[in-house]
Amino acid sequence: MRLPLGNWSSQRHRHPHEDEFVYVLEGELVLIEDAGQTILRAGDCAAFPKGTGNGHHMINRSARIALYLEVGSRVHEDLTTCSDVDMKSANADGCFVHKDGTPIE
Repeated sequence: MRLPLGNWSSQRHRHPHEDEFVYVLEGELVLIEDAGQTILRAGDCAAFPKGTGNGHHMINRSARIALYLEVGSRVHEDLTTCSDVDMKSANADGCFVHKDGTPIE
């Protein structure tokens, strides 16, 4: 993944059925999790075990593009739930809906 300066990797989110792992190849990212913020630089990695409820995302606050590997299984049964906004998405259909299941318009 390439993350331009000033951009987010996604909304802060969590997964009940999918582990995630990121490895930074170039640049610098700010990892934001429930416990706070951590700077990730080239050679650093982070893991997000399924089912922990730990909302996470990364922001590029540096002066250059960041390059990182993102690994996940994309389990069909998984449901991505956003921590800070009223949104979720099921891997089964890829549609984003409100947390109560109503469509986002």
